[in-house]
Amino acid sequence: MSETLDVSRRGFEEAWFAEENQRLLRQMLVAEAQACRRSALAVASGLTEERLLDRLIALDIAPDRLAALVLAPLVLVAWSDGTLDPLERAAILKAAAERHVAAGSPAWRLLEGWLEQAPLPMLFEAWAAYARSVLQAMAVPERAAFRSWLLRRARAVAEAASGFLGLGWTVSPAEAAMLQRLEAALAD
Repeated sequence: MSETLDVSRRGFEEAWFAEENQRLLRQMLVAEAQACRRSALAVASGLTEERLLDRLIALDIAPDRLAALVLAPLVLVAWSDGTLDPLERAAILKAAAERHVAAGSPAWRLLEGWLEQAPLPMLFEAWAAYARSVLQAMAVPERAAFRSWLLRRARAVAEAASGFLGLGWTVSPAEAAMLQRLEAALAD
């Protein structure tokens, strides 16, 4: 009887260790996959801060979708009042074409997803951290040109659905607040 209990006990121990080994293996594979995604995004973006890279990954920003991140502020302005007008959508897609985001590309599909459904609030924080990192790497004239382009395009999106026949260009208070947040995020 003692021998039977001993065999049973060993069987339970072996089963537990097998399950534990599987759990640890899965955990290791997930960590390795995250490290690979982080590394690929770091190479594509030039960023090195792991927390920022992890935030971008959580937002489904992969290297082939990185171009959409530059356009995220335009999307945030458009959605800031709770709705996305067709004219705002058209202004964002025009900006995407200016940035050479090809229709059907992964970046384009991510952008389209943001245009169909408001992006998560954490997109602003991830974009702002990304923008600070990228701006630090730019020369002063490049920084000024990028800020100017982005703020001009963001304002165009905000103004796209306002006014009637080109008269009375105003933006909603929510859009004005988002424009201020963008400008503050891009400040030196």
